[in-house]
Amino acid sequence: MTSVMDVPADIAPGRLSPREYEVNFDDATPPLNRKQALIEAARCYFCYDAPCMEACPTGIDIPSFIRKIATDNVKGAAVTILEENIMGGTCARVCPTEILCEQACVRTAQEHKPVTIGALQRYATDWLFDREIQPFTRAEPTGRKVAVVGAGPAGLSCAHALALHGHDVTVFEMQPKAGGLNEYGIAAYKMTNDFAQREVDFILSAGGITVEYGKALGRDITLAQLRADYDAVFLGIGHNAVNALRIAGEDLAGVSNAVDFIAALRQAPDKSALPVGRKIVVIGGGNTAIDVATQSKRLGAEDVTIVYRRGPESMSATGAEQEWAQTNGVRIKYWAQPRTLVGSGGSLREVEFEYTVLDEAGRLAGTGEVFRVPADMVFKAIGQSFVPSAVGEEGFAEILEFQPDGRFAVNEDRQTSLANVFAGGDCIGGIDLTVSAVQDGKVAARAIHRLLTGS
Repeated sequence: MTSVMDVPADIAPGRLSPREYEVNFDDATPPLNRKQALIEAARCYFCYDAPCMEACPTGIDIPSFIRKIATDNVKGAAVTILEENIMGGTCARVCPTEILCEQACVRTAQEHKPVTIGALQRYATDWLFDREIQPFTRAEPTGRKVAVVGAGPAGLSCAHALALHGHDVTVFEMQPKAGGLNEYGIAAYKMTNDFAQREVDFILSAGGITVEYGKALGRDITLAQLRADYDAVFLGIGHNAVNALRIAGEDLAGVSNAVDFIAALRQAPDKSALPVGRKIVVIGGGNTAIDVATQSKRLGAEDVTIVYRRGPESMSATGAEQEWAQTNGVRIKYWAQPRTLVGSGGSLREVEFEYTVLDEAGRLAGTGEVFRVPADMVFKAIGQSFVPSAVGEEGFAEILEFQPDGRFAVNEDRQTSLANVFAGGDCIGGIDLTVSAVQDGKVAARAIHRLLTGS
């Protein structure tokens, strides 16, 4: 009898028909039409002291924009959204509204059916984008210059707000495209029709922003240089390291970082050309784990299993995301941690896991009991981190203060220990969401504007 150890790795492209790829990577959540939007908007109570608004990290006036949709003032609704969250279009697609604004909706408590705020937000912002309307006007140039490092949600949010105030902004981006995780790190079926770049184009079209691509901090530019050449600096450089499993076999063929695979898939013009295994194991419990597992299944993988070391309530992926993966045929196995990646001939064959429990002190502990899962591909999705030394700048850690986890220490204005240097997004920590990064950039921009104008 042939064992799994004797079976060669089976990683190949083109597992599905062209039509299956088209369907699998089409928009996972079709947008509302006008009739649906009007009906849904009519369900809103337009609360005076709206709990949904309090639950939104960017403070969008949700009752106001929904009332405008209800009166068919869709442009006004979109402007209300974008004034607080310039990436409201992306957030309408990827924000976990079920644990934020929609969870706080009064109708959730009354009927267990909140107003679908995210869908209404998408309806309004899509309406504006489809008509290529630019509602924002830039103020007269102030002559002040600001450098923004990183063209992700935090950096673009900061750059846009500063440019509207009349400051000249130069954004330095290490990748060939702007957008950060919106472009490279979100499941393809959530961001279809090149929406991330359409949103970038919209932000840049307001004027006052120049983007220099292929420029990395510590390699092509230094913080000292930026501080000398610009009046202020904003650092929105996100994560710069992927957490390792630190177990045997991590260098086997077939073992990859989930974020790298998602980025490759997002940039692939032809999804059928991307190789995928038959038996996939994903290690982790966040949105990245859900995205890579579900997309592997939609690429044609036969068996996809997410293994997480704790229970479902501890996963950073929401209940809705976990359910989405399961309805796509992904199995989720809880209470197990990886011990060894088993290979043959340099390629992955199996993953050995150990069952876990919480000890009397509430700490995670292994039971000593193990099991194996056949796999020709493993995706590591156990989180990312920020490593200051990775920017490669001498004296970097001596001139800036850092948090214990290595991220930049900032005050409530997102100001670092250097008066003219600000930071936001994943490099300062907090909630790992696009909407939170946008808020960081917005708050920092207001503080930078006050600093530059003395107001």
